Amino acid sequence: MIDLGISKMALIGAVALIVIGPEKLPGVARTVGALLGKAQRYVADVKAEVNRSMELDELKKMKETVEGAARDVQSSVHNATSDFEKDWAATTSGLSGESTAESTTADSFVRYPEYKHPRKHWRVKQGAMPQWYKARAGVRTKALSGAARVARFRPQKFN
Repeated sequence: MIDLGISKMALIGAVALIVIGPEKLPGVARTVGALLGKAQRYVADVKAEVNRSMELDELKKMKETVEGAARDVQSSVHNATSDFEKDWAATTSGLSGESTAESTTADSFVRYPEYKHPRKHWRVKQGAMPQWYKARAGVRTKALSGAARVARFRPQKFN
């Protein structure tokens, strides 16, 4: 790399002052500064792009290894389940007097409970809040119509 010390910078400045002249030197200095800034930004962008591409390559390699491991686990689980199903079928075939056709039709009529949304009875659960807690928290327990609210909060006439 270029080693620029104070003495070298002073020499470059003196030569530029003589060659360019004192009138044009500030404009040239601004232009050189702007060009150096652009060059530094360009170098920083190139470095960032190279780093991104290296990280992308690393991520691709990591993705391939994870996918390979997942395939291995899936195949081992599939083999284990097929072995288990074979063993289960062999074990259960001798236990019951039914034929396999009867057991499959009986299994097809198994009723499972219907799905219930967990917030189905939310009004009942909110109504279970104690009255003293509602009063302390400022929860309205009774709905008033607009006319009833006006009548309730209207100042009383003193005759």
